Amino acid sequence: MKILLLTHKFYPDIGGIEVNSEILASRFLKDGHEVRVLTWTEAVGTKSFPFKIIRKPSLKHLLEEHKWAEVVFENNPCLRLAWTSFFFKKPSVVALRTWVSRQDGHIGWQDKVKFWWLKRASAVIAVSNAVRVKSWPEAVVIGNPYRHQLFRPSPQPGSRAGFVFLGRLVSDKGADLAIAGLHHLVKVKKLKSRSDEELTLTIIGEGPERKNLEEMVADLDLKDHVKFTGALREEKLVNCLNKHKFLLVPSLWDEPFGNVVLEGLACGCIPIVSNGGGLPDAVGNAGLVFQKGDLNSLLNCLCKVLENQELEKQLRSNAEAHLRTHHPKTVSRRYLEILESVVKPRLIL
Repeated sequence: MKILLLTHKFYPDIGGIEVNSEILASRFLKDGHEVRVLTWTEAVGTKSFPFKIIRKPSLKHLLEEHKWAEVVFENNPCLRLAWTSFFFKKPSVVALRTWVSRQDGHIGWQDKVKFWWLKRASAVIAVSNAVRVKSWPEAVVIGNPYRHQLFRPSPQPGSRAGFVFLGRLVSDKGADLAIAGLHHLVKVKKLKSRSDEELTLTIIGEGPERKNLEEMVADLDLKDHVKFTGALREEKLVNCLNKHKFLLVPSLWDEPFGNVVLEGLACGCIPIVSNGGGLPDAVGNAGLVFQKGDLNSLLNCLCKVLENQELEKQLRSNAEAHLRTHHPKTVSRRYLEILESVVKPRLIL
């Protein structure tokens, strides 16, 4: 097939959609298809790609590439890149990587336009069951892939410390709840059976809440237990994740999926996630889920896994099978089945 992949952002921009677009485009190519990418990201970066990338396309480019394509794949709705498909009536598949709504959940005029756009799609894919239910009930659910060549266990495994949080330091991500949970374990419950190293929290990320979080750590007398690393990327991030037992994802916002969960799992962490949005899909049976924003629910999960070695062993044994379902090859195959299904009827005609 000639696949035209539309993505609002692409490398060298950094984000979930950018990563997923790169993974899928590369896999489609490896599976024998022709791939071209249209994106508004103007910067080129240092990495080269084996497929054609048209950055900040002109009207001429839009028309030429849509004419070339046999199928148009929008990795999240991209109306400004996709509108010229009206002229060519090519089959289209749209992947929903986030909610079709405003940040506060209400439906704006932009979202009404997207709903109208989805109605004309040949097929719609949702990144999680939560996105499907809320945004497009007829969608097929296919979870995200992860960068399996980057996120992996250390070839020289060593002892692992306690907990790690990875995310932007904003209130919606719930890093303060992670700190409060650790405070309870250290100062209130006083788990004497655990070593000091096990009752630690590493916070990876930057954001406007960092100062408030550092003050919270000082106020709770946790300076010996909490470390802030700032933002980490690539191998430095992988190395840090490999030094921890448990990944805390206490988001207060309903995450559409949660790639960080797969990345932590792939590095040998057991994820403990809130039940908001698609996080339960991301963790599967390889981690624990607690009630969003509920400290007691979080503490129950923390104590359960700290005090039950058999549970920890079971969760770790579940990780490999769960990660296989999110391997790029597996995810790409499912996408290609849908892309092929909307192209074949046209070839028969």
